[in-house]
Amino acid sequence: MELKTALSQSAALSQLSALAQENRLALFRLLIKAGPDGLPAGEIAAALGVPPNTLSAQLTLLSNAGLIEGTRQGRSIIYKAQYEAISRLIVFLMEDCCQGRSEICAPVLEAAQSRCC
Repeated sequence: MELKTALSQSAALSQLSALAQENRLALFRLLIKAGPDGLPAGEIAAALGVPPNTLSAQLTLLSNAGLIEGTRQGRSIIYKAQYEAISRLIVFLMEDCCQGRSEICAPVLEAAQSRCC
């Protein structure tokens, strides 16, 4: 998978900040597991046991960071993880890794390959 654009440091900070809270991280992981079809907001709230107003704020933070996207379908809003965004974040974090010592990064690469969808 070739990523369209490199991630800036400020975008990386925004994304890491958005994920740096227990409920938002759980929400993001739920959407990652849901796959490309995503989930309606009501299902997300029920799965996480989060009140609608709290969920709305969390969805907004993740959306503003570019990690998720909401699309209206009838009366529902379906939220989906933005896989390319998280891929860019991982590449940003790992791009200068290891000073050429590939054995350090090998576990990360093996994990990514063994858990691919």
